Amino acid sequence: MPVAIIAMALGTFAIGLTEFAVMGLLPRIATDLSVSVAGAGNLVTAYAIGVVVGAPLLTAAAFRLRRRTALLLFMGLFVAGNALAAVAPSFGVLLVARFLSGLPHGAFFGVGALVAASLVAERRRASAVATMLLGLTLANLVGVPLTTALGSTAGWRLAFVIITGIALLCIGGMLATVPREAIPAVRPRLAGEFAAFRKPAVLLALAAVVVGCGGLFSFYTFIAPMLTERTGLGPGAVPVLLAVFGLGMTVGSVLGGRLSDRFDPRHVVVALLAGQAVLLLLAVPAMASPVLAPAVVFGVGVLGLGLVPAVQTMVMDAAGDAPSLASAAIQSAFNLSNAVGASLGGLVLAAGLGLAAPPAAGALLAALGIVPAWAAVALARRRSRRVPVPA
Repeated sequence: MPVAIIAMALGTFAIGLTEFAVMGLLPRIATDLSVSVAGAGNLVTAYAIGVVVGAPLLTAAAFRLRRRTALLLFMGLFVAGNALAAVAPSFGVLLVARFLSGLPHGAFFGVGALVAASLVAERRRASAVATMLLGLTLANLVGVPLTTALGSTAGWRLAFVIITGIALLCIGGMLATVPREAIPAVRPRLAGEFAAFRKPAVLLALAAVVVGCGGLFSFYTFIAPMLTERTGLGPGAVPVLLAVFGLGMTVGSVLGGRLSDRFDPRHVVVALLAGQAVLLLLAVPAMASPVLAPAVVFGVGVLGLGLVPAVQTMVMDAAGDAPSLASAAIQSAFNLSNAVGASLGGLVLAAGLGLAAPPAAGALLAALGIVPAWAAVALARRRSRRVPVPA
């Protein structure tokens, strides 16, 4: 893989840290800034809102720029948001900092995926995207546990200092390695970018993410209480199992890229969602076993992140010559799926169905996600039949 893709992966690593490390630091932040833990949870919400809002807006604002320039600006805004978080004097300022940090998340992933795909041969596009996304999965595997541990002992502000430093390294790496030649000579018009959302194939791919990936988040949101109260493991085992989950995400990201290079990414999405639905259904009894639970946690991570390069390639193909906004919108869709999965998991818990219910709810969401994914397959088949065969 070109070194430029590794440089961009530093950015996805920093983004993964700022998105997930704060969850483990909420009690410390709440104490230092005199808010409740529930109130501190709004820091997660503020970041997610920033992602949903920023992905289309920043991509639209910067689409006339060279893609390398856009990536540098996005990461610069990310640095500013995390630097502000590190010195925030009050909870309100920290909320604003979290929102600012979330704004460039989707735009960076979307434009970065296009640049990564342009740096390799056509047959290796999905693997290139998966390599760029590897930073996100590695953040969950090693970065989040380490940053959370450091932030818990030396103060939560240190975590944001570390994230800011990694983002600055990403900027330096991109300046040195991302070539200007990666930017197409003829840039599409903004109207054409928005027109991509009128294409059924793009909408079906995004719908598959919003619904189907909700299964992953329904399971992951409540993984800690499931492990301690249902599996019967001690609190000390939770970080270990979270690392197992991160390992599964890392494997899944690479596997999803390779599968999407060999097969139609639409078929890969259908297969992975079907596997996720089955695995989450099996998780209902399996999470009660200390022996089976680690395997389930690993498997859910593999199948959940395996979807990302497949869907990214699927959307880029469907959007045609106007992929920038559609590619960035995938991150908005993932954050919406986070809300959908967490909300449904919370609803079944509030209904008194117990900790076996979130995986079952996740299985339902994954199964429902197959519907738009399979519709995309059927649409592609109908269109291929209409293409005239050369004489």
